[in-house]
Amino acid sequence: MATDAQLLTDVKLELHHAQLRPVYTVGEDRRVIGVVQGPRSVVDLELTTGRSNLEQAIIMRLLTPRGELTELGHADYGSRLSELIGTPNTDTRRSLAKLFILESLAQEPRIAKVAKVEVTPGVQRDRVDVLIEVQPIASTDTVTIGPFSLSLAS
Repeated sequence: MATDAQLLTDVKLELHHAQLRPVYTVGEDRRVIGVVQGPRSVVDLELTTGRSNLEQAIIMRLLTPRGELTELGHADYGSRLSELIGTPNTDTRRSLAKLFILESLAQEPRIAKVAKVEVTPGVQRDRVDVLIEVQPIASTDTVTIGPFSLSLAS
């Protein structure tokens, strides 16, 4: 298995709750270091690497409305999933959600191939469940993201 260095490293985000809207915070790496005055506790940014970084990057891409980062020079970053909020949970809407996810995944340079995208009705009528499997570049193994739920409620 490859070292997955090609999947890069980024700041780790931690999901605190996802009831109405996902709330993430930056992960913290707490450690004690030795200095002349004695041991000191320090807090640094926690990092995520390899496959977990790719999983996090895909979730962030899907949760970001396309065009949200245009002013930062990333007009194509994100997904169109936010356009489905407030629409009925029908076969057509689930097919659109799958299309929007596939469009978004096609923009991710660390993905060699999308192996699977499933969008199925959720337990609650305003939710859909999503399961994604992708093959990262320079790897034969797949990375599974999900299953997770998306709310279509406004």
